[in-house]
Amino acid sequence: MARVKCGVTTKARHKKFIKLAKGYRGRAKNCFRTARLAVERAAQYAYRDRRNRKRQMRALWIQRINAAVRQHGLVYSQFINLLSKANISLDRKSLSEMCINQPNAFSVLVKKVAPTIKFTSEAKQVD
Repeated sequence: MARVKCGVTTKARHKKFIKLAKGYRGRAKNCFRTARLAVERAAQYAYRDRRNRKRQMRALWIQRINAAVRQHGLVYSQFINLLSKANISLDRKSLSEMCINQPNAFSVLVKKVAPTIKFTSEAKQVD
C-alpha cells in the first residue's frame, strides 16, 4: 500500500492560524509555531476582556448617574435606594443615557423619587 502523506491537511491547518494572525508583528504573522501561540493567547485575552468590558461599562454608567444626581443634591446610593422604594425599575444604562441626552426628563425623575430634597441651582458641596 502506498504511504499517505498529510500535506494538504497540514497546509490547511497552518494556513488557518496564519490567517488568524494577520496583522501581528514579527514572526507571529508568518511562522506557524509563533502564530499559533499568539492566536491562542489573543483568544484568551478576548475571552477575558469580553467580561471586563461589561464591568467597565457598568462602572461608567454609575459614574455618570452619580455626577448627574449630585447636581440635584443627592448621591448615587441614595438615588438608587429611592428608585427602588418608588418601584421604578430602570437599569443603569438607560439612566445614564437619560442623564446625557435628556437632562430635563432626568431632573423630573429625581424630583419624583425625592420630593423632600430641596432643589437649588447650586448643588451641595460634598467633601
